[in-house]
Amino acid sequence: MENQGSMNQRIAGIIGSGGFATKQIIIGISLLVIIILAGGLILGVYPKLQGSGNEEGNQAVTVNASHDASQKSAASPATAAKESHSGSLASAAKTVAGKGKQEDKDLSIEVPVGVAFVEATIGPLRYELSDRFWGWRPNDVFSFVTDNVNNFQLGVIEVTRRTVEKLTENISRTGAASSFDKNLENARSTCFVIEAESFMFPSSEGRYNDGLEELERYAEKLKKGEARFFTRADNLIPLFREFESLLGSCDDNLVKMREEDGSKVSFFKADNYFFYAKGVASAMIPILDAVEKDFYPTIERRNCLKELEHAIESLEHATHISPTVILDSDLSSISANHRANMAAHISHARFYIDVLIKTLST
Repeated sequence: MENQGSMNQRIAGIIGSGGFATKQIIIGISLLVIIILAGGLILGVYPKLQGSGNEEGNQAVTVNASHDASQKSAASPATAAKESHSGSLASAAKTVAGKGKQEDKDLSIEVPVGVAFVEATIGPLRYELSDRFWGWRPNDVFSFVTDNVNNFQLGVIEVTRRTVEKLTENISRTGAASSFDKNLENARSTCFVIEAESFMFPSSEGRYNDGLEELERYAEKLKKGEARFFTRADNLIPLFREFESLLGSCDDNLVKMREEDGSKVSFFKADNYFFYAKGVASAMIPILDAVEKDFYPTIERRNCLKELEHAIESLEHATHISPTVILDSDLSSISANHRANMAAHISHARFYIDVLIKTLST
Protein backbone atom coordinates (compact mmCIF):
# COMPACT_ATOMS: atom_id res chain seq x y z
CA MET A 1 0.00 0.00 0.00
CA GLU A 2 2.76 2.37 0.88
CA ASN A 3 4.39 1.63 -2.42
CA GLN A 4 1.16 2.38 -4.25
CA GLY A 5 0.74 5.69 -2.38
CA SER A 6 4.22 6.79 -3.14
CA MET A 7 3.58 5.89 -6.79
CA ASN A 8 0.48 8.09 -6.85
CA GLN A 9 2.34 11.00 -5.33
CA ARG A 10 5.10 10.66 -7.91
CA ILE A 11 2.55 10.64 -10.75
CA ALA A 12 0.79 13.69 -9.32
CA GLY A 13 4.12 15.51 -9.11
CA ILE A 14 4.83 14.67 -12.70
CA ILE A 15 1.40 15.86 -13.76
CA GLY A 16 1.80 19.07 -11.76
CA SER A 17 5.13 19.81 -13.23
CA GLY A 18 3.78 19.04 -16.76
CA GLY A 19 0.81 21.38 -16.26
CA PHE A 20 3.09 24.15 -15.22
CA ALA A 21 5.20 23.62 -18.32
CA THR A 22 2.12 23.70 -20.52
CA LYS A 23 1.02 27.01 -19.03
CA GLN A 24 4.46 28.47 -19.68
CA ILE A 25 4.30 27.39 -23.31
CA ILE A 26 0.85 28.91 -23.79
CA ILE A 27 1.90 32.15 -22.15
CA GLY A 28 5.05 32.30 -24.28
CA ILE A 29 3.13 31.76 -27.51
CA SER A 30 0.62 34.42 -26.52
CA LEU A 31 3.40 36.90 -25.78
CA LEU A 32 5.05 36.07 -29.11
CA VAL A 33 1.80 36.74 -30.97
CA ILE A 34 1.34 40.02 -29.13
CA ILE A 35 4.90 41.07 -29.93
CA ILE A 36 4.42 40.22 -33.62
CA LEU A 37 1.17 42.19 -33.80
CA ALA A 38 2.68 45.15 -31.98
CA GLY A 39 5.74 45.10 -34.20
CA GLY A 40 3.57 44.94 -37.28
CA LEU A 41 1.56 47.94 -36.18
CA ILE A 42 4.71 49.87 -35.31
CA LEU A 43 6.39 49.05 -38.64
CA GLY A 44 3.23 49.92 -40.58
CA VAL A 45 2.64 46.51 -42.10
CA TYR A 46 -1.10 46.61 -41.71
CA PRO A 47 -1.63 50.19 -43.02
CA LYS A 48 0.40 49.25 -46.10
CA LEU A 49 -1.78 46.23 -46.60
CA GLN A 50 -4.80 48.45 -46.21
CA GLY A 51 -3.28 51.03 -48.60
CA SER A 52 -2.55 48.37 -51.18
CA GLY A 53 -6.14 47.36 -50.92
CA ASN A 54 -7.15 50.95 -51.55
CA GLU A 55 -4.80 51.09 -54.56
CA GLU A 56 -6.42 48.00 -55.95
CA GLY A 57 -9.77 49.66 -55.40
CA ASN A 58 -8.54 52.82 -57.07
CA GLN A 59 -7.28 50.80 -60.01
CA ALA A 60 -10.67 49.22 -60.28
CA VAL A 61 -12.30 52.64 -60.18
CA THR A 62 -9.82 53.90 -62.81
CA VAL A 63 -10.62 50.98 -65.08
CA ASN A 64 -14.31 51.67 -64.68
CA ALA A 65 -13.80 55.38 -65.34
CA SER A 66 -11.71 54.63 -68.43
CA HIS A 67 -14.40 52.32 -69.64
CA ASP A 68 -17.03 55.00 -69.12
CA ALA A 69 -14.83 57.60 -70.85
CA SER A 70 -14.31 55.33 -73.83
CA GLN A 71 -18.04 54.88 -74.08
CA LYS A 72 -18.53 58.65 -73.93
CA SER A 73 -15.80 59.30 -76.52
CA ALA A 74 -17.39 56.74 -78.79
CA ALA A 75 -20.63 58.65 -78.56
CA SER A 76 -19.02 62.14 -78.77
CA PRO A 77 -18.15 62.55 -82.53
CA ALA A 78 -21.70 63.28 -83.53
CA THR A 79 -22.10 65.69 -80.62
CA ALA A 80 -18.75 67.33 -81.39
CA ALA A 81 -19.71 67.66 -85.02
CA LYS A 82 -22.97 69.32 -84.05
CA GLU A 83 -21.18 71.69 -81.67
CA SER A 84 -18.52 72.48 -84.30
CA HIS A 85 -21.18 73.17 -86.92
CA SER A 86 -23.08 75.38 -84.51
CA GLY A 87 -19.87 77.21 -83.59
CA SER A 88 -19.01 77.73 -87.25
CA LEU A 89 -22.44 79.15 -87.98
CA ALA A 90 -22.19 81.47 -85.00
CA SER A 91 -18.70 82.59 -86.05
CA ALA A 92 -19.85 83.18 -89.61
CA ALA A 93 -22.81 85.19 -88.38
CA LYS A 94 -20.52 87.31 -86.21
CA THR A 95 -18.14 87.87 -89.15
CA VAL A 96 -20.96 88.97 -91.44
CA ALA A 97 -22.33 91.26 -88.77
CA GLY A 98 -18.85 92.70 -88.16
CA LYS A 99 -18.34 93.36 -91.87
CA GLY A 100 -21.72 95.02 -92.08
CA LYS A 101 -20.85 97.31 -89.19
CA GLN A 102 -17.44 98.09 -90.71
CA GLU A 103 -19.02 98.96 -94.06
CA ASP A 104 -21.54 101.20 -92.34
CA LYS A 105 -18.69 102.87 -90.47
CA ASP A 106 -16.67 103.34 -93.66
CA LEU A 107 -19.66 104.89 -95.41
CA SER A 108 -20.27 107.22 -92.50
CA ILE A 109 -16.68 108.59 -92.65
CA GLU A 110 -16.34 108.78 -96.44
CA VAL A 111 -13.59 111.20 -97.47
CA PRO A 112 -14.72 114.01 -99.81
CA VAL A 113 -13.49 113.97 -103.40
CA GLY A 114 -10.18 115.76 -103.81
CA VAL A 115 -8.77 115.18 -100.33
CA ALA A 116 -6.83 112.10 -101.42
CA PHE A 117 -5.35 114.05 -104.34
CA VAL A 118 -4.19 116.93 -102.14
CA GLU A 119 -2.73 114.60 -99.52
CA ALA A 120 -0.88 112.67 -102.24
CA THR A 121 0.59 115.95 -103.48
CA ILE A 122 1.73 116.87 -99.97
CA GLY A 123 3.20 113.48 -99.01
CA PRO A 124 6.43 113.16 -101.06
CA LEU A 125 7.66 116.70 -100.38
CA ARG A 126 6.70 116.47 -96.72
CA TYR A 127 8.89 113.40 -96.39
CA GLU A 128 11.87 115.11 -98.02
CA LEU A 129 11.55 118.17 -95.77
CA SER A 130 10.77 116.55 -92.44
CA ASP A 131 11.41 112.81 -92.39
CA ARG A 132 14.49 112.27 -94.52
CA PHE A 133 17.80 112.26 -92.67
CA TRP A 134 19.47 115.67 -93.00
CA GLY A 135 16.28 117.10 -94.48
CA TRP A 136 16.32 119.29 -97.57
CA ARG A 137 19.76 119.17 -99.16
CA PRO A 138 19.94 121.13 -102.44
CA ASN A 139 20.59 124.39 -100.53
CA ASP A 140 23.22 122.96 -98.16
CA VAL A 141 26.72 124.42 -98.24
CA PHE A 142 28.24 120.99 -98.89
CA SER A 143 25.45 119.75 -101.13
CA PHE A 144 27.93 118.29 -103.61
CA VAL A 145 28.68 115.52 -101.09
CA THR A 146 25.13 114.18 -101.32
CA ASP A 147 24.34 115.05 -104.92
CA ASN A 148 22.32 111.85 -105.49
CA VAL A 149 19.75 112.79 -102.85
CA ASN A 150 19.87 116.40 -104.00
CA ASN A 151 18.81 115.49 -107.53
CA PHE A 152 16.17 113.10 -106.23
CA GLN A 153 14.66 115.95 -104.20
CA LEU A 154 14.81 118.26 -107.22
CA GLY A 155 12.66 115.74 -109.07
CA VAL A 156 10.17 115.65 -106.19
CA ILE A 157 9.79 119.43 -105.99
CA GLU A 158 9.31 119.70 -109.75
CA VAL A 159 6.39 117.25 -109.67
CA THR A 160 4.92 119.12 -106.70
CA ARG A 161 5.18 122.49 -108.48
CA ARG A 162 3.49 121.29 -111.64
CA THR A 163 0.75 119.49 -109.74
CA VAL A 164 -0.05 122.55 -107.61
CA GLU A 165 -0.03 124.69 -110.75
CA LYS A 166 -2.67 122.54 -112.46
CA LEU A 167 -4.65 122.12 -109.26
CA THR A 168 -4.82 125.90 -108.97
CA GLU A 169 -5.45 126.64 -112.64
CA ASN A 170 -7.70 123.79 -113.74
CA ILE A 171 -8.86 121.23 -111.18
CA SER A 172 -10.17 123.69 -108.58
CA ARG A 173 -11.90 125.94 -111.13
CA THR A 174 -14.74 125.46 -113.57
CA GLY A 175 -13.06 127.59 -116.23
CA ALA A 176 -10.97 130.63 -117.05
CA ALA A 177 -13.59 132.99 -115.63
CA SER A 178 -13.57 131.37 -112.17
CA SER A 179 -11.60 132.84 -109.29
CA PHE A 180 -8.55 131.14 -107.82
CA ASP A 181 -8.69 129.48 -104.45
CA LYS A 182 -6.79 131.75 -102.05
CA ASN A 183 -4.76 129.00 -100.39
CA LEU A 184 -3.80 127.38 -103.66
CA GLU A 185 -2.82 130.71 -105.15
CA ASN A 186 -0.57 131.44 -102.15
CA ALA A 187 1.05 128.01 -102.42
CA ARG A 188 1.67 128.41 -106.13
CA SER A 189 2.75 132.05 -106.30
CA THR A 190 4.66 132.65 -103.08
CA CYS A 191 5.87 129.28 -101.83
CA PHE A 192 6.77 126.71 -104.46
CA VAL A 193 8.26 129.24 -106.88
CA ILE A 194 11.30 129.63 -104.60
CA GLU A 195 14.44 128.03 -106.01
CA ALA A 196 15.40 124.74 -104.38
CA GLU A 197 18.94 126.03 -103.75
CA SER A 198 17.82 129.16 -101.86
CA PHE A 199 19.62 129.09 -98.50
CA MET A 200 18.00 132.09 -96.79
CA PHE A 201 15.97 135.25 -97.39
CA PRO A 202 13.94 133.15 -97.90
CA SER A 203 15.05 129.58 -97.28
CA SER A 204 13.54 127.00 -99.58
CA GLU A 205 12.57 124.71 -96.67
CA GLY A 206 10.61 127.44 -94.92
CA ARG A 207 8.67 128.47 -98.01
CA TYR A 208 7.98 124.88 -99.04
CA ASN A 209 6.61 124.10 -95.59
CA ASP A 210 4.41 127.18 -95.86
CA GLY A 211 3.15 125.90 -99.20
CA LEU A 212 2.30 122.51 -97.70
CA GLU A 213 0.34 124.25 -94.95
CA GLU A 214 -1.65 126.14 -97.59
CA LEU A 215 -2.47 122.83 -99.27
CA GLU A 216 -3.58 121.39 -95.94
CA ARG A 217 -5.92 124.36 -95.42
CA TYR A 218 -7.39 123.74 -98.85
CA ALA A 219 -7.93 120.06 -97.95
CA GLU A 220 -9.71 121.09 -94.75
CA LYS A 221 -12.01 123.33 -96.77
CA LEU A 222 -12.80 120.40 -99.06
CA LYS A 223 -13.80 118.34 -96.02
CA LYS A 224 -16.12 121.13 -94.89
CA GLY A 225 -17.55 121.68 -98.35
CA GLU A 226 -16.06 125.16 -98.58
CA ALA A 227 -13.76 124.53 -101.57
CA ARG A 228 -14.18 123.10 -105.05
CA PHE A 229 -12.58 120.13 -106.79
CA PHE A 230 -13.78 119.18 -110.25
CA THR A 231 -13.29 115.72 -111.74
CA ARG A 232 -14.21 116.24 -115.37
CA ALA A 233 -11.92 115.04 -118.14
CA ASP A 234 -11.04 118.60 -119.18
CA ASN A 235 -9.88 119.27 -115.62
CA LEU A 236 -7.59 116.24 -115.62
CA ILE A 237 -6.06 116.46 -119.10
CA PRO A 238 -3.84 119.52 -118.34
CA LEU A 239 -2.28 117.66 -115.40
CA PHE A 240 -1.51 114.65 -117.58
CA ARG A 241 0.04 116.92 -120.18
CA GLU A 242 2.35 118.40 -117.57
CA PHE A 243 3.34 114.91 -116.43
CA GLU A 244 3.96 113.79 -120.00
CA SER A 245 6.16 116.83 -120.63
CA LEU A 246 8.17 116.25 -117.48
CA LEU A 247 8.63 112.54 -118.21
CA GLY A 248 9.70 113.45 -121.75
CA SER A 249 12.42 115.72 -120.38
CA CYS A 250 13.61 112.95 -118.06
CA ASP A 251 13.58 110.45 -120.92
CA ASP A 252 15.70 112.72 -123.09
CA ASN A 253 18.30 113.20 -120.35
CA LEU A 254 18.45 109.46 -119.74
CA VAL A 255 19.07 108.43 -123.36
CA LYS A 256 21.23 111.25 -124.69
CA MET A 257 24.92 110.58 -125.23
CA ARG A 258 26.08 114.21 -125.47
CA GLU A 259 25.26 117.47 -123.77
CA GLU A 260 23.97 120.53 -125.63
CA ASP A 261 27.51 121.87 -125.98
CA GLY A 262 28.59 118.67 -127.73
CA SER A 263 30.53 117.20 -124.83
CA LYS A 264 29.94 113.62 -123.78
CA VAL A 265 27.69 113.03 -120.79
CA SER A 266 30.11 112.70 -117.88
CA PHE A 267 30.06 110.05 -115.19
CA PHE A 268 28.98 112.66 -112.63
CA LYS A 269 26.18 113.99 -114.82
CA ALA A 270 24.86 110.50 -115.55
CA ASP A 271 23.90 109.80 -111.94
CA ASN A 272 22.34 113.27 -111.64
CA TYR A 273 19.97 112.49 -114.51
CA PHE A 274 19.27 109.05 -113.05
CA PHE A 275 18.27 110.25 -109.57
CA TYR A 276 16.30 113.23 -110.87
CA ALA A 277 14.15 110.86 -112.93
CA LYS A 278 13.78 108.54 -109.95
CA GLY A 279 12.59 111.45 -107.79
CA VAL A 280 10.06 112.42 -110.47
CA ALA A 281 8.73 108.86 -110.62
CA SER A 282 8.49 108.48 -106.84
CA ALA A 283 6.51 111.73 -106.44
CA MET A 284 4.24 111.00 -109.40
CA ILE A 285 3.12 107.54 -108.21
CA PRO A 286 0.97 108.60 -105.21
CA ILE A 287 -0.59 111.43 -107.24
CA LEU A 288 -1.64 109.03 -110.01
CA ASP A 289 -2.98 106.65 -107.36
CA ALA A 290 -5.08 109.51 -106.01
CA VAL A 291 -6.23 110.36 -109.54
CA GLU A 292 -7.48 106.80 -109.89
CA LYS A 293 -9.48 107.25 -106.69
CA ASP A 294 -10.86 110.77 -107.08
CA PHE A 295 -11.38 110.71 -110.86
CA TYR A 296 -12.52 107.09 -110.99
CA PRO A 297 -15.98 107.74 -112.52
CA THR A 298 -14.45 109.78 -115.33
CA ILE A 299 -11.65 107.31 -116.02
CA GLU A 300 -13.95 104.30 -115.92
CA ARG A 301 -16.51 105.98 -118.17
CA ARG A 302 -13.77 106.67 -120.75
CA ASN A 303 -12.53 103.08 -120.38
CA CYS A 304 -8.91 104.02 -119.69
CA LEU A 305 -8.36 102.58 -116.22
CA LYS A 306 -5.90 99.96 -117.50
CA GLU A 307 -3.73 102.62 -119.13
CA LEU A 308 -3.53 104.53 -115.85
CA GLU A 309 -2.58 101.38 -113.96
CA HIS A 310 0.10 100.58 -116.55
CA ALA A 311 1.57 104.07 -116.14
CA ILE A 312 1.69 103.63 -112.36
CA GLU A 313 3.28 100.20 -112.71
CA SER A 314 6.00 101.54 -115.03
CA LEU A 315 6.85 104.31 -112.58
CA GLU A 316 7.02 101.78 -109.75
CA HIS A 317 9.50 99.72 -111.75
CA ALA A 318 11.59 102.86 -112.20
CA THR A 319 11.75 103.48 -108.45
CA HIS A 320 12.92 99.91 -107.82
CA ILE A 321 16.17 100.42 -109.74
CA SER A 322 18.69 101.06 -106.95
CA PRO A 323 22.28 100.29 -108.00
CA THR A 324 25.11 100.96 -105.59
CA VAL A 325 27.07 102.78 -108.30
CA ILE A 326 25.47 104.32 -111.39
CA LEU A 327 27.19 102.89 -114.44
CA ASP A 328 26.90 104.50 -117.85
CA SER A 329 28.54 101.88 -120.03
CA ASP A 330 28.12 101.42 -123.75
CA LEU A 331 24.81 99.79 -124.67
CA SER A 332 26.69 96.78 -126.13
CA SER A 333 29.01 96.49 -123.14
CA ILE A 334 28.98 93.66 -120.62
CA SER A 335 28.63 96.35 -117.93
CA ALA A 336 25.31 97.97 -117.07
CA ASN A 337 23.93 101.23 -118.37
CA HIS A 338 21.63 102.33 -115.57
CA ARG A 339 20.47 105.45 -117.37
CA ALA A 340 19.14 103.28 -120.19
CA ASN A 341 17.48 100.94 -117.69
CA MET A 342 15.71 103.87 -116.06
CA ALA A 343 14.79 105.34 -119.45
CA ALA A 344 12.90 102.18 -120.44
CA HIS A 345 10.40 102.51 -117.57
CA ILE A 346 10.13 106.29 -117.80
CA SER A 347 9.41 105.98 -121.52
CA HIS A 348 6.70 103.36 -120.86
CA ALA A 349 5.03 105.59 -118.28
CA ARG A 350 5.13 108.53 -120.69
CA PHE A 351 3.57 106.40 -123.43
CA TYR A 352 0.62 105.33 -121.28
CA ILE A 353 0.00 108.88 -120.06
CA ASP A 354 -0.07 110.00 -123.68
CA VAL A 355 -2.68 107.30 -124.36
CA LEU A 356 -4.67 108.60 -121.39
CA ILE A 357 -4.62 112.13 -122.80
CA LYS A 358 -5.84 110.98 -126.19
CA THR A 359 -8.55 108.76 -124.70
CA LEU A 360 -9.84 111.46 -122.37
CA SER A 361 -9.80 114.01 -125.20
CA THR A 362 -12.13 112.02 -127.44
